[in-house]
Amino acid sequence: MPTLAIGMPTLIVGTSDFRLLTSDFRLPTSDFPTFAFLNKNVMMKKIMLSAAVLCVFTATDAQQLRTPAPSPTANIKQDFALSSIEISYSRPGIKGRKIFGDLVPYGKVWRTGANAATTITFGEEVMVGSVKVPAGKYGLLTIPGESEWTLIISKQTDVTSPADYKQEMDVVRVKSQVQTLPFSVETFMISIGDIKSNECSVGLIWDNVYVDFHVSADVDGKVMEQIKNAMDRDNRPYFAAAFYYIENNKDLAKAVDWLDKAYAQNPDAFWVLYQKARALKMMGKKAEALAASSKSMEIAKKEKNDDYVALNEKLQKELK
Repeated sequence: MPTLAIGMPTLIVGTSDFRLLTSDFRLPTSDFPTFAFLNKNVMMKKIMLSAAVLCVFTATDAQQLRTPAPSPTANIKQDFALSSIEISYSRPGIKGRKIFGDLVPYGKVWRTGANAATTITFGEEVMVGSVKVPAGKYGLLTIPGESEWTLIISKQTDVTSPADYKQEMDVVRVKSQVQTLPFSVETFMISIGDIKSNECSVGLIWDNVYVDFHVSADVDGKVMEQIKNAMDRDNRPYFAAAFYYIENNKDLAKAVDWLDKAYAQNPDAFWVLYQKARALKMMGKKAEALAASSKSMEIAKKEKNDDYVALNEKLQKELK
């Protein structure tokens, strides 16, 4: 369709459409007489509309493209002792590169991951090696070596390069012998394993290298203090205290006494009788253990609790 240029940018007005151009403002020549009678307000509205459309396209083009992170961030939280351990770090991949002694040099401080600094948070006071580390957030740094690494818990939580590191901010340093794996792990990983009630290990794995450090907590002292304080009150946690004593092989006679008191509060508590039977068995009192287990099984069958029926059956076989 023929058009007439009138020297205004970016808008086309036709009999049935308008569209944007990259050059002049143009009109179909057949519509020129109509255009001559448009007032200034109509013209301005059309020009403003075209500008708004252009702004939309410009804003869309300006948006950043979202792509997968080359070293994605990981956050792990593990219940440990009476609180938890949390670790935040980035996970680079091997991607065909030589890692230790090249990409990660020997003898230099490494942020222990990629991108941001790696941090570790202890929910309570712990021991790392032989050093007490108060509850709080710390930087986790390493100095890799060919056969031995130095692992560092630091007050600095923002170290991303060796130049940022200040040794005087160290809380504790521990040594770890390199364990060479018979396989290669593509993506760097930090794990919390070997978990017991009062100790665990924090392990670092990448390529065919594994190193770790030991963490422990004074769980027993804290729990015993809780039990002492709780037993001074009217609402006493007899069962929980007795179970802790049984699991940790403490004063079993006291545990049995507490279980008797717990059972007196709830005569249908088959789980209490089962734990009493366990404690009596550990004390060598087989006949009394068998009687407690038989009563526990009787109530468990009545309550249709198959799990405790099975537990008592197994315990009674061990008692015979």
